[in-house]
Amino acid sequence: MECPEKSYKCSGKGFGKSRTFSEIQAKIKAGKAVVLTAEEVASRVRAGEKVEFEDVDVITTATRGIMSGTYAVLSFKVAEPDNFIRASEVSLNGIPAVVGPCPNERLGILDLIVLGTARSKTDPRYGGGHLLRELVEGKTISVAVKPAASETSPASAPFSIKTSLSEMPFARLYATRHAFKNYKAFVNPGKEALNTIFHVLPFKGDFQEMTFCGCGALNPLENDPHLESIGIGTRVLINGAEGFVTGYGTRSSKNNPNLAGFAELRNMEPEYMGGFVSSEGPEIINTWAVPLPILNPGMLENILKLDKEIPLQLVDLAGRTPLCEISYGDVWDEADLRVRYEPKACLECKSCELLRLCPMEAIKKTKTGKIKHIRSLCFNCGLCVSRCRGGAFKAKLGSVHCLIEGSLKDIQVTLRQSDRARAQKAAKELKNKVLSGEFRIKEAVEKIKFD
Repeated sequence: MECPEKSYKCSGKGFGKSRTFSEIQAKIKAGKAVVLTAEEVASRVRAGEKVEFEDVDVITTATRGIMSGTYAVLSFKVAEPDNFIRASEVSLNGIPAVVGPCPNERLGILDLIVLGTARSKTDPRYGGGHLLRELVEGKTISVAVKPAASETSPASAPFSIKTSLSEMPFARLYATRHAFKNYKAFVNPGKEALNTIFHVLPFKGDFQEMTFCGCGALNPLENDPHLESIGIGTRVLINGAEGFVTGYGTRSSKNNPNLAGFAELRNMEPEYMGGFVSSEGPEIINTWAVPLPILNPGMLENILKLDKEIPLQLVDLAGRTPLCEISYGDVWDEADLRVRYEPKACLECKSCELLRLCPMEAIKKTKTGKIKHIRSLCFNCGLCVSRCRGGAFKAKLGSVHCLIEGSLKDIQVTLRQSDRARAQKAAKELKNKVLSGEFRIKEAVEKIKFD
């Protein structure tokens, strides 16, 4: 195998060699392993350093973004035995849940499935992502139960209770489609604004704005596209909790894979999850951090790629028609990862529209009328940057230049649906856990294969 001659550098030293998981685990246990985050590797490459097979044993990767393919399974007691036969309808904080599959007849116990994109019957801005984060935060929720009738007995009266995650013996989050290797960037070439999950507001037409998803060079599957380290049974962190990969997710393909997996809800960190309100309703945010043991020198070919070498396809929002190809370097290299709030620039508008528009409700008004930016809730999406009349919210989001149908377009990025700042944080936390022995890397029990 030859060292690829691109903007990333490797000397070829070590090619033909390999390591096993057991060897890497032994080095970690002995305190001799070199573990780097994907961002640390990229920084070295940008500085012109050579990163060789002998220089690193494990890379920690991460991605945080909108991941609609999410559901949770919850099981908990709502009444004493024989108070009702079974439930026909259940809602949690107004969000309808799927009852079952176990009937739990006369036990007073519910088994529920809650979809990450489910929305409240009473609050259009509240969804499954909000509910799951509130559970992880330790908040109490309301459970409304409508009992079912049987062939011989009428239904009991509807009732409601209060509960919390600490009172749920079983609470697990499942991913059906997470951590896509490569997402898309979106524009609206039409004349009319469109409601979409890819924007918080109606998406303006005439190429006036662009949104995109993906953490580029930090993404686990960008670093391991051939799934040499990641497989069925790989131990990962999902929203900060240890979990496992179960295989590939829905709409996955060999060239653009994504992952399915699960983790315990009670061990998650609220900061890495939550609800996000798009113009089509609530969405759900998740964060994955994945360790990649470097098993052979060939794996470095993708790990050493910079954002500018990772393609990002710009498509027509309406029909997903490809319009041009840019790169993740176009949207991340010169961008500010975090949104800053400068209170002195605030105009103290009588009616601050950001209180209504922020998809994370990370902008609040204090009792004294001052605007407060809640850092732990902020997704760094950047919507507030273009919507604040006083310019109190600041971040360089950048723009892209594309030749579309013979016309050069300069399109401003107005919204990001991935939070690279917290992806970096998640990768760093995983690195520290690997080095301390708190997180033990696990070899896959089987390769992920595509038909």
